[in-house]
Parts: sequence; C-alpha cells; structure tokens
Amino acid sequence: MRQTNFGIYIIGDEILSGKRKDAHLTKVIELLSSRGLQLSWANYLGDIPDQITSSLKASMARGDIVFSFGGIGATPDDYTRQCAADAAGVPIERHAGAVENIVAQYGETAYPKRVLMADFPKGCELIPNPVNQVAGFSIHQHYFVPGFPEMAHPMVEWVLETYYNHLFHTQDYLEESIVVTEAGESDLIDFMNTMLAKYPSLKLFSLPRSGQRRTTELGMKGESAQVKLAMQDLKTGISKLGYPWQ
Repeated sequence: MRQTNFGIYIIGDEILSGKRKDAHLTKVIELLSSRGLQLSWANYLGDIPDQITSSLKASMARGDIVFSFGGIGATPDDYTRQCAADAAGVPIERHAGAVENIVAQYGETAYPKRVLMADFPKGCELIPNPVNQVAGFSIHQHYFVPGFPEMAHPMVEWVLETYYNHLFHTQDYLEESIVVTEAGESDLIDFMNTMLAKYPSLKLFSLPRSGQRRTTELGMKGESAQVKLAMQDLKTGISKLGYPWQ
C-alpha cells in the first residue's frame, strides 16, 4: 500500500515573530496518531504570497493530504485564499454556501466586509466551522482552516472523519528503538550507514538523551515486517560493537 503523506502549513508572521505560539503541530500529530496515521512534514510560512503559492503548488503536485492553518480572514494581510486559488490554477469566486453561513451568523453586519471571507477558489468545498460558522475550504486534498485553535482543531477532526476514515489504522507502520549507553551519536555513524544501506525502505532515527552523557536512542520505522528484521540486526550489531543497550 502506498504510504499516505499528511502535511501541514502553519502560516503567519505572528508565529515567526513570536507574537503567537504555534498550537497546531502537536495537536495534528495527536489527531493523526490516535487514528493510526502519521504526520510526514510540517512547514512554517510567513505572510509572503509567492512563498505560500509555490509551497501549495508543490504539495498539490505531490498529491499530499495537507492542512493549512491561518491567513483565510478578510484583512489585507490574509493571503492564503488567493494563494490557494493561484496554486490550483483557478479564479477566486464568492461561494454561495459560505455567504449563507456568514449571513446566518452575522445578519446585516455580514456586509460589506465579513462576506469577503466567502471568496474562495472556484470549485472548492466547504469545511464547517463549529464556533462562528465562517467556513474553511478544501481543494486538491488541501484543507484550509483558521489560525484559531478552538476553530481549527475541530475542523481538522471533521475532515479526517468525513474523508479519511477508510485510512484509520490501515497503514502498515511500526516504530521501534533501543537505548544505547556508553555511545554517542558519532560512535554509531558508520553502523547507522550500514543499516540504511541494508534497509533502504526504512527510516532510521538517532536521538541523543539530553543530560545523559553518551546515551543514544537508536531505532527504525516503516513497514512492520522490515522494522522487526532491522531491529534484530540493529541489536546484534550494537552488541558486536561492544555497547550496552536496553
């Protein structure tokens, strides 16, 4: 089965400047892992339209499933809606269903400004917002939600349950590791390269233990049968090198 790649964009100068702290990365990892899925990548982007557009084009071309947080409001520094349209090669148009939701929530005050948040890429689908009914949108397996966690996280859950429940707990994935003592990462580099050459379909990871001198967590992740074979070789190899492990 082809591995499904999930990614996220977290958009906004306020994240990069430290005025706001990111609350999305750890939450998305939690929402995916509880469903037997993994996050493949995460990118932080400033409010630079060309950068946002080129990033979206690349992930659309790869066929990744992507959640994008932020930049879909109505102020002049909210570029994501237009960038998504440019990346998908379609115009922006006012979505009748999104207008209906905004008017139902705000009445006469929906015009003339709030209704701008109903201007979406042509052909997109709506993502319901349970907090204030101002919808997000999706196009080409990219799901655009607000930057506010209280809105965004339920919207991500809705997307997962609505479109991807057939993937839950179906991917053949395993992650295993050992803790090697009396060895720093530099002592293990040649052995790591040997393991990668023998198991090219797997990912190897090496994590030094902070505060513990010359202690390294070393492991493999990927298809379960291959991981089990690799971990047998890894344990045997570490023992031959003379390093204790647990």
